[in-house]
Amino acid sequence: MSRRARVAPEEAGLPLGGARRRTPGLRREEVAVLAGVGASWYQWLEQGREISVSPQVLDAVARVLRLSNAERRHLYVLAGLNPPAAEVAPEKRDMCDGLRRLIDTWMPYPAHIMDRYYNCVMYNEAAAVVLGMRRESTQNCLVDFFTDPLFRLRSASWERNARTVVAQFRAACAADPDDEGFQAVLAEVTSLSPEFSRIWAERDIEDQGQIRKELEHPLAGLLVVEATAMKVPARPDLLIVLHTPLEEANTAAKLEWLASPEGRRGAMYPVAG
Repeated sequence: MSRRARVAPEEAGLPLGGARRRTPGLRREEVAVLAGVGASWYQWLEQGREISVSPQVLDAVARVLRLSNAERRHLYVLAGLNPPAAEVAPEKRDMCDGLRRLIDTWMPYPAHIMDRYYNCVMYNEAAAVVLGMRRESTQNCLVDFFTDPLFRLRSASWERNARTVVAQFRAACAADPDDEGFQAVLAEVTSLSPEFSRIWAERDIEDQGQIRKELEHPLAGLLVVEATAMKVPARPDLLIVLHTPLEEANTAAKLEWLASPEGRRGAMYPVAG
């Protein structure tokens, strides 16, 4: 009812109706006509009665009431249906500046952002220095994990983490198995890495979470971090990966040194191993 009151008749393509319209917004009968449902049925929907409802009808009502993506999903929940997949609202597509500020503020610890296909959207300076992220690599985090020699050389925990990385990517694919983007990434990494193909065939699946990483940095030595993958509800197409130093190996102090002027000067002349 509250959302119906917010939609002006002219926004829905209806005439103003002159003096007969005493309240703002749309009437129940008007919503029913515009959504293609019966007036009594729509009244029962607003009243929360036990009625049969389909996703198609809810989408029609959501369209008439001009509901946002979040409101549309909430309508599904109220109706007792599984909500549709979260979408990026048009007004939220410009959040990347804010996300850039987020990962830059995470300095001196590594942070990067991936899209749903594991393509790297952006990374901070620490991710470049510590993880070896750079423009000339493929910039797909799954492909890089299995094919980038620099990352492989630095990752002391590569063997242990490989199965987790593949299992988490399978979980992402399982949500939309026919998506051409996922299929393209799978085709690429399968053609480049027999190791990936072998692990993929094991069919393990795991939700995104935390991964312990042990890295051998040429300047700082052993670094032990915990990578945490998080989603922002307003941008469900993106995954933020923040690396937090663990107490082992004096990692926090080493990461701070790598971000210092002295450490930056040393990083200008990196040692391959």
